[in-house]
Order: sequence, then C-alpha cells, then structure tokens
Amino acid sequence: MSLQGKTLFVSGASRGIGLAIALRAARDGANVAIVAKTTDPNPKLPGTIYTAAAEIEAAGGKALAISCDIRFEEQVRAAASQAAEHFGGIDICINNASAISLTPTTKTDMKRYDLMQQINARGTFVCSKSTIPHLARAENPHILNLSPPLDMQARWFKNHVAYTMAKFGMSMCTLGMSAELVDEGIAVNSLWPLTTIDTAAVRNILGGDSLAKVSRKPEVVADAAVAILNRPAKTCTGNFFIDEEVLRAEGVTDFSSYAYDPSGPLMPDFFVPDASIARSKTNLLPLPNR
Repeated sequence: MSLQGKTLFVSGASRGIGLAIALRAARDGANVAIVAKTTDPNPKLPGTIYTAAAEIEAAGGKALAISCDIRFEEQVRAAASQAAEHFGGIDICINNASAISLTPTTKTDMKRYDLMQQINARGTFVCSKSTIPHLARAENPHILNLSPPLDMQARWFKNHVAYTMAKFGMSMCTLGMSAELVDEGIAVNSLWPLTTIDTAAVRNILGGDSLAKVSRKPEVVADAAVAILNRPAKTCTGNFFIDEEVLRAEGVTDFSSYAYDPSGPLMPDFFVPDASIARSKTNLLPLPNR
C-alpha cells in the first residue's frame, strides 16, 4: 500500500507532527495541502507554510501552501475548495492543529480558553465538515484526528480542565463522525503518541531541552499515521490508536531510531490509558498523574 497520488489536507502542517506526516506521505509521492497560518518566520516557532512546501516537494511530493486560520469557517471552506481544485480532490483530512495551555481553572484566562476550543475542538469539526463532500468522492477516504483516547478519568482533567476539554472535543468528533459517516465509507480515527513528542510546544511550553531528551521524534507518529491511512476505510474506523501499538502491529520491533537517547527511559504522554502503558515494551518514566 502507498499514498502515491493521494491528496492530504493537513492543518498545522508548517511544523511538528503535522509536517512530519506530510513529509512521510510525500516520500510516497502524495500531494499535500498545507493548511496553516504561519507565513512569516518566528524565532520561537520554526517553519512557515512556504518552507514546509519546499520540504515536501524535496521529499518527492507535491505541495500547495494555503494561508488559513482554522478559527474562521469561510477560510477553511475556501482552503478545502482550493486544495480539491488544485489536486483534483481530497483523499485524507489530517486534523493536527492544536493549542495548549496546561493551566488550572483559576489561571486560565478566557481568551486562552476560547483559543483552545476554537483550534482543537471547533477546528477539527470545521475542517472535517469542509472536506467531507470531497472525501465522499475518494477511493479510500480517511479523517485522522491527532487526539487522545477518551479515557474519562478526573486525573486527566484536574490540573488543566480547559485543555483536556478541548483535546477530548477532538476525540468526540472521532467517536461521533465515525458512526455518522460509516455508510459513506469515510474512516474517522484518532491517533495519539505513547510518549511525549519533541515539538515546538514541548520545548516552549512544557519543558525545553530536558523534556525533549526523554521524548520521541515526530516521525514515530508520522509512520503510524501512514500505516493507518493505508488501511481500508470501510473496516478501519472509530479507533483511538496509540502510535507504538500501530507500528508494532505492522511488525516494527526496534523503536530506537525514534528516540533522542535510545538508552534512556521515555516520558509517557498525557491521556495514555493504563492498558496501553501495561502493554508497552518501552522503558517509560513514571507519570506523576498515575
């Protein structure tokens, strides 16, 4: 199976996990619509839609850089139409764009609360809504949300209620849309990393270089995503995948290339269920919330 000739509509694809998925698909010869709002370089957030496009084309794919703020429905609708017209359709929608603020209730200002809801939950909804008419005409259509399993335990909410609500809102889109779209043959799944991933958000918000050293590279999520996207949409839907479990099912046993320090333990990500932790063969650090 290959993504050659497939068209991906990827939100937040100018950096991080979104760009990693785009580059992995590009190596198969895929087309990628880069849907993000970064057009000018930012010293704290490397990458723009234009640098991402150049990387994608250098990797063997075709790219279309679309400046789009997914908080605005009219921009998303226009972006979906532009991508479909440019590439002749849309096969895959990747809802990757995300905003994070790990603050307790009294420390979360409403502007930040609204931003997380608008980008995470609402952004996933509107990007999915805008691409569904195009996906319905595709041969093996997929929506993939970068969001966690719906593990409804207070420990995942207690220190950052607003953020958890926003991320679980993305996952509720998976739960509902997978059932809603089953007759149209459109797969809707979620994918979440077992460990923390070294992205700009990790470095700038969560823990800088120290956390990056116990994190995996974005490529582990990208490889898992492509494995999912190659599965038959009609029989692979409504799942909440963990990246390592996906890759082990594909026969991967050596994960050392994904780690910055293959000899050391790794930090489990938020929201990973206990069952996934127990099944993992990875050396994981204890998570304080557990």
